[in-house]
Amino acid sequence: MTETSKNNRYAAKSMPEVLYTNAKGIPLYLNIIQPDPLPLEPMPVVVYIHGGGWEAGDHMGSENVEMAEQGFFTVNVQYRLSGQDTFPAQLQDVKTAIRWLRANATRYHIDPEHIGVWGHSAGGHLAAMVGTTAGIPELEGSEAASAYPSSVQAVVDLSGPSDLLTMGGTHDEPDSPEARLVGAPLQENKELARRANPITYIRTDKLPPFLIIHGTNDTVVPFNQGEALYAALRQAQADVTLHPIEGEDHVFSRRSQSWPEIYRLTINFFNKHLRGERDRK
Repeated sequence: MTETSKNNRYAAKSMPEVLYTNAKGIPLYLNIIQPDPLPLEPMPVVVYIHGGGWEAGDHMGSENVEMAEQGFFTVNVQYRLSGQDTFPAQLQDVKTAIRWLRANATRYHIDPEHIGVWGHSAGGHLAAMVGTTAGIPELEGSEAASAYPSSVQAVVDLSGPSDLLTMGGTHDEPDSPEARLVGAPLQENKELARRANPITYIRTDKLPPFLIIHGTNDTVVPFNQGEALYAALRQAQADVTLHPIEGEDHVFSRRSQSWPEIYRLTINFFNKHLRGERDRK
């Protein structure tokens, strides 16, 4: 049990998964975990995006349990994997889910003006993409709930790629997860790769606060990916924090205290930017 769960405000209640769209005939679902009992005030929302190299993983994880215990309405979002469609399908699906949440705000007693997104690895990449691509029509995807924006008010990126062209090594191979994401080898199709880079879209006028957490000994997604995103956001005068975890690997498995620290930092960040609360120690 982490320090944050010791100080929880609510129990976490899992709800039946909900269909939020059909993307080219593929049904996509949200896994909802909400506080129990429901708070009196509309709840800020936390959206989790799973990892798995854009080619594996699902939306049924328990990553949001501690968020729900803090009073956030949470969803874990299913998106098309790279074997089903190439980029920007994955980003479009997440944006469609965010618009769906806003369209259903009254039904679920949620605050549509305070939505945060977080994810790990490929999910961190997609979370960063959501944060840097607000209002770009070709990346919005489905017409579902198109009257609502897909912008978010806070982003947490755990171990996510930010510039596919600078990852190097096996990432440049023709069958790498990154190549399967964009549908072609990266270095031979640089424009396709740039379209899938969060740093490509950074503008000074449309950036939510970012928290970037990355292990310094990550051999899957190099630590320089977190540094590159941080530098680009800083240059654009964004509110951004880079939190290196010294010696940690891609999945933060080397130290028993790493994940409790990640949850503390993430919950504090969402409390601050979705609720206006001060950090908890």
